[in-house]
Amino acid sequence: MAKKHIVVGAVAVTASLLLAGCQSGGDPADSGKIEGDITVLTQRTDLVDNVFQDYKAEFEKKYPDVTVTFEAITDYEGEIAIRLNTDDYGDVLVIPNSVSKDQLANYFEPLGTVDELKKDYLFVDEQAYDGTAYGIAITGNAQGYVYNKKVWEAAGITEAPTTPDEFIDALQAIKDETDAIPLYTNYKDGWPLSQWTGQRGFGPEGGNYANHTTEIDDPWSEGEDYYEVDSILFDAVANGLTEEDPSTTNWENSKVLIGSGQVGTMVLGSWAVSQMQDAAVAAGGAKEDIGYWPFPVQTDGTFHSAVGGDYKNAINVNSENKAAARAWIDWFANESGYAASQGGISPVVGGELPATLADFEPLGVEFVETVPAPAGQEALEAAIYNGAEIDIWGNLYRQKLVDIARGAAAGDKKSYFAELNDKWAAARAAAQ
Repeated sequence: MAKKHIVVGAVAVTASLLLAGCQSGGDPADSGKIEGDITVLTQRTDLVDNVFQDYKAEFEKKYPDVTVTFEAITDYEGEIAIRLNTDDYGDVLVIPNSVSKDQLANYFEPLGTVDELKKDYLFVDEQAYDGTAYGIAITGNAQGYVYNKKVWEAAGITEAPTTPDEFIDALQAIKDETDAIPLYTNYKDGWPLSQWTGQRGFGPEGGNYANHTTEIDDPWSEGEDYYEVDSILFDAVANGLTEEDPSTTNWENSKVLIGSGQVGTMVLGSWAVSQMQDAAVAAGGAKEDIGYWPFPVQTDGTFHSAVGGDYKNAINVNSENKAAARAWIDWFANESGYAASQGGISPVVGGELPATLADFEPLGVEFVETVPAPAGQEALEAAIYNGAEIDIWGNLYRQKLVDIARGAAAGDKKSYFAELNDKWAAARAAAQ
């Protein structure tokens, strides 16, 4: 696949330059002898009894004095948020979204400076504070939506929509011409609704969008990324283009539904493509039935897709075997093959873009990498959205949006966006 451009703020650099360098990773031996038992917590309940057992065998072959035990957690975010109040949260775990950057040092062992780790890994700014990095990405993701090609083609849609109106029209065509649910929200499980936040970065602010929102009082105003993102979701629900009863959705079953053509579209990071392709094969179809297109907004005639790290592996600051834990983190990034197997972007400098993003190539999609917050403001965005009680990386505010759009809660789009803006403005004033 051809190399793409990654746009960082207003500066474009070729991926061939960005992805050039060594792949050595850090040297865990620097921090002590690599031995002992380590417990690795994971959110991948679907892989822990199969693929991860292969990882265990390969790692223990390389480090025979280490024994790895996995603990898979279904409600990862919820349970880890509770367990962080104790010392009992494994030796290695992925950093939950509930931890703000200024809290990282309370729970996780420093892995080195950002400048040091940038020589070997991508996305290290994303879980760093005051120049120190605390996590290494398990894989990287682009942003857009998963779609069943057969469903879209049956509806007469063969080209990626370039505007929100074109996207809504495409969903309407799916409803009119097929038996498929045009757009599936995964409302009940909740966490998939946070994937809509990941789409931001397509507008004029690009990768600086999160920092931009700390400087304005009205992110849900026309022209802003949040307005565009949440308007599409609201309008799709209001027009009856989503599942009839969102309270009955099911994440695992949603893979079957889109794989078999009973659902046309889901807004998710590119990490989901391989899972939906597997579901298509299991339903008697082919991997090629599932594609991935960028979010339906163009800036200056070009699609943009935010690219960033997925969850970050980190070390429990209370671990008694930190050298072994660090060895696992570096091995997982460099040698496990996890990112490639999941159709993700390698977190290692020098990696290539995955075949799961092949649909981006003819569209000329430009990738946008998040611009780090200015020094001293790393926790400002979180302070604002937490103060506003708008869980942009959670599910509650978008579940309310869906409820309003379907008539199950009072209000309309205009009133709800005004409410969100008022809350944001008040929290922003308090956080300054």
